[in-house]
Amino acid sequence: MYERYFQLRERPFALSPDPEYLYPSKVHQEALSYLRYGIEGHAGFVVITGEIGSGKTTMLQSLLGRLDRNTTVARLVNTMLDPRELLEAIMLDFGMDPTGMSKPVLLHRLGQFLVHQRQAGRLTLLIIDEAQNLSLPALEEIRMLSNLETEKSKLIQIILIGQPELRDKLASSQLEQLRQRITVSYHLQPLDAEETANYVNHRLRRAAAGTPVVFPREVTNLIHARSRGVPRIINVIADATLLFAYGVDRREVDASIVQEALDELDATGVLASYHAEGGHPEAAIAAATAAVPAAVTAAAPTPDPRAVEEARRRENELQQREQQLAMREQALAAQKKVMEEEARLLASARAHAPASAMTPAAHGVAPAVSPVAPAVSAAAPTVSPVAPVATTVASSVIRPASAETPTAPVVNRIATPRPPVAPAVLTPSGVRVQRYQPTMYPPPATRYGMWERLRRVLFGVTG
Repeated sequence: MYERYFQLRERPFALSPDPEYLYPSKVHQEALSYLRYGIEGHAGFVVITGEIGSGKTTMLQSLLGRLDRNTTVARLVNTMLDPRELLEAIMLDFGMDPTGMSKPVLLHRLGQFLVHQRQAGRLTLLIIDEAQNLSLPALEEIRMLSNLETEKSKLIQIILIGQPELRDKLASSQLEQLRQRITVSYHLQPLDAEETANYVNHRLRRAAAGTPVVFPREVTNLIHARSRGVPRIINVIADATLLFAYGVDRREVDASIVQEALDELDATGVLASYHAEGGHPEAAIAAATAAVPAAVTAAAPTPDPRAVEEARRRENELQQREQQLAMREQALAAQKKVMEEEARLLASARAHAPASAMTPAAHGVAPAVSPVAPAVSAAAPTVSPVAPVATTVASSVIRPASAETPTAPVVNRIATPRPPVAPAVLTPSGVRVQRYQPTMYPPPATRYGMWERLRRVLFGVTG
């Protein structure tokens, strides 16, 4: 919603465990080091615990992305299973079908699979996320899987990742044998104030498409105080802060905007849900997602009751203008192509037309009559408005007397009037078209009857 406003590629504080946004804090670097040591050293059981939203899953995704192709991984995220269902889920994740098998057959097939993987030079890794939901019998069943080993090392590496309740279960007297086989154990601590500031601005830089948004230290201190340094709660507060800043049309985030976001999150119960839901972080995520529209609506009342709606309207208008501009650019491009084609055709027609067709003499049009010959002008017929060219005059044009020829008589020889010639028109295609002009014929000769001719001959009548 606010990505374009702040020039972001995507939401920097999304709740999904994206390893691209993993901030290498001190505690996360130590946890990754312990995980790599447990995997590379074939240490058996590795246990990683942390508060809800402390970044366990994001860190695990980052670890899986660094494993080579010689590692076969089975990962379980749904742990509300009894011991047999747990074995079937493990076999399904390794690509085996457990349908119709008894438990001894399941264990035998799983052992054969692990032996074949070791013979092929591959490491087999079992990762159980949300392990705090496993029952004590299910945890004991996992301990029994660790008995699948050779003389040198374990055939399967098991990593248990869960919330602090997992440490409480492992401390039970019933799991004494499992607890003794744990070689690596680490608990993720929350971020301090300095790491919280670095964490927030690190994610803003990773998501920036232009100049990144920067949260000042007073803002990050307020976020740290309410989140207690837990990354997921930091994400919720920072995301709501950007949303409120977008709602009030503020590109620079200050403590007042963060406080408004915190008040809204408290009013909707989002922050409290992270503590009340305990081992069910999905419910907290759903509560945070449901509270986003409420946060948008509540962002505007203090400065302007219609700020959010106005921002949405401007964004819709901007999208419509972008579509109109795109359509206009397409129309202009098409029109440009048409004009270029017309120009090409006209240039081709001119190139193929004869040169004589372009001159007035080739069309049979006489030059215009000079005003110094009034007699000729008077004798010439009226020029038609359709044919602005002067009528044709005989070759014996009137020549006025000059000082060099004082005795030369002026001869006014005017040719017999001819019908005016319509000038030819040269079309763009090079074809000459003759305009229509009605022909002016002289009046027909008078015809006399027989008695009239006799009277004229006998009596010499001439009138």
